[in-house]
Amino acid sequence: MAYHIDAEKISLGDLRKRIEATDLVPSRASLLEGLGTKMKSLEKQGITSLANLRKELKTSKRLEALAKSTGIGADYLTLLRREIEGWFPKPSALKDFDWLPKSEIAKLERSGIRDSAALYEATDNKSKRTALAKSTGVDGDVLETLSQLVDLTRVQWTSPTTAQMLLEAGCNSAAKLAKMDADKLYEALARVNVGDKYFKGKIGLRDVKRLILAASYV
Repeated sequence: MAYHIDAEKISLGDLRKRIEATDLVPSRASLLEGLGTKMKSLEKQGITSLANLRKELKTSKRLEALAKSTGIGADYLTLLRREIEGWFPKPSALKDFDWLPKSEIAKLERSGIRDSAALYEATDNKSKRTALAKSTGVDGDVLETLSQLVDLTRVQWTSPTTAQMLLEAGCNSAAKLAKMDADKLYEALARVNVGDKYFKGKIGLRDVKRLILAASYV
């Protein structure tokens, strides 16, 4: 199973629904303006999937060409690119999970597994985890914990530290996160962070709701 969502299987209609359902941050609220019309303009250019769209927005040159052919402003397309690229979180280095035993992380790195994407794809079922623990000598419990953490980092906005907080709050997978009650998770995260254990301040309820919705797309 891939670390990221399959952009080939996501239509522009699906993309539109996701943007409409998302509680966009203020700086991206303008994405809703004429969204349906803009999606139709993109489709007329033969862009039918998220994968197609990412390709056409990949470089400034391509983006400018698309703006010209569709009549959609370059500023809008730039904002759209930022939004959809957020759906593909950058893999985290395993060394960033620095509260876990460094010696165990080193065993995985020596085997060529150095980031969350590589580890997720190598441990997305129990048989794979068992085989990897045997071949690398990594502690089975550490590997189980790490596999849960990297699964959570597949969700937009989830850093290794956020994943650690979620795990401590009783959420051990992206699938479970997608089904959690926002109020209960909000309270659990507040308890986890008592005394500013992870960071100063707190995660707002609105952000928790965004996180849960993002998990539903993974």
